[in-house]
Amino acid sequence: MDKGFRLREATIQDVDILTEVHTRARSAYYTAGGMPGQELTDPAGRAERRDAWARVLSTPTRTTLCAEGPGGSVVGLLTAGPPHHEKLDAATHYELYQIGVLPRAWGNGVGGALHREFIVRAAAAGCAEGVLECWASNTRAQRFYARHGWRPDGARRAGPMDSDYVRLRVEVDRGQPCGT
Repeated sequence: MDKGFRLREATIQDVDILTEVHTRARSAYYTAGGMPGQELTDPAGRAERRDAWARVLSTPTRTTLCAEGPGGSVVGLLTAGPPHHEKLDAATHYELYQIGVLPRAWGNGVGGALHREFIVRAAAAGCAEGVLECWASNTRAQRFYARHGWRPDGARRAGPMDSDYVRLRVEVDRGQPCGT
């Protein structure tokens, strides 16, 4: 795959590495958005994230992928599935819960490859639209998603540091998966 990495399905054995990738990626974007670093490195928060990943990996309706770099090290992740929002129909909407990439792997095509796989899976599920929530202060992610055709739909919910989470949508071409 692109630049020496490959995508694979995550397993329960990946719970610790998914927790680590999630923690490092989220620390980078929350710190860039102005959140104090000590709030991100709290051991209790890490334990909560690990428990959350264990639940994700045991949920059959979710897709969770690892992006492996050279030597098999995990440098990125994706998790997606039915929408969390009760007003969105799971028959027509597929939710991107998270793309996370280690900062050292940024700019190497990992996020783009994970995004393409999300579109392929949304199309295979017969969904017409992808949805996601993005922290408004995560400007790097906002730019990434905009480059891939995502647009805000006006929905918002409260987020940390008085910066909302904004909902974004992208059309999914079910006849031919998007290659953006």
